[in-house]
Amino acid sequence: MSIMSNAKRALAIAAAAATLLSMAACGSSNAASGKSDSSGAASSGKIEVVASINQWGSVAEDLGGSNVEVTNIMTKTNVEAHDYEPTSQDVAKFGTAKVAVANGADYDPATKAAQPTKATLVTAAETAGIKEGDNPHVWFSAKVRSNTADAITAAYQKADPSHKDDYAKLNKEWHAKEDQLESKIKETSAKTEGLPYAATESVAWYLADDLKMTDATPKGYAQASANESEPTPADIKDFQDTLKAGFIKMFVFNSQEANSTIDQITGAAKDANVPIVELAEQMPKQYTNLLDWMSALVDQFAAAVK
Repeated sequence: MSIMSNAKRALAIAAAAATLLSMAACGSSNAASGKSDSSGAASSGKIEVVASINQWGSVAEDLGGSNVEVTNIMTKTNVEAHDYEPTSQDVAKFGTAKVAVANGADYDPATKAAQPTKATLVTAAETAGIKEGDNPHVWFSAKVRSNTADAITAAYQKADPSHKDDYAKLNKEWHAKEDQLESKIKETSAKTEGLPYAATESVAWYLADDLKMTDATPKGYAQASANESEPTPADIKDFQDTLKAGFIKMFVFNSQEANSTIDQITGAAKDANVPIVELAEQMPKQYTNLLDWMSALVDQFAAAVK
């Protein structure tokens, strides 16, 4: 996970919030240009929806169908939401939306930038009681996905009661797909239950937990990663030695965070013939749907079991 100073993040969030309040006072997020980002959605009668990251944006689209127009703030898979500083344009989009969807758990600064708006704000982490300081990669959790979907549907029905039945139908269809995914997870867990794995980051921890796997990442390295600090040479050696010893049966790493330290550990996993699962923190471009991405990842975990 990339490290960004708390002071820098605080200044970015404060600046975004201040910009939003200034825009609200002027009465229009684009008053200076005479153009409104919401004009298209408003003229078509659609709900304008803004999502901080594309994986939650895909869920918002699935649940809204032709009745919503969704804009994703974070669209680049090579940029971390941890480090992203919302621009005045981003804040303006939150300022005009009727529904905003954020991840929360201090993952996306856009969460705080959205709070002063009049939009109904759905914060994924909060739907399962996950808060700042907890693992923020909540889209990997079946419980959070399900809870967030229901919260988004409720927000749509509140904003657009005339299409309440449409949203209920779309919600049912979405849950049918989520149920299929959870059935696959349950089936795969018959092979992965209790399997010790190690990870360079806890990105996929919720998915591994749903698969009933055991996190055996060496303690020193895991603590350094959780604290967003650099592991010590001793931590790195311990990780390498643990992999060489053969106790770890699967190695998971985030391809967005490749660096010399991770290269050393990945090399040790390869030398020890430990199956490797490579994944990204943001939804890769080849997927337009969160559930399809999660299903593909479950297949990767299943294939990595010896």
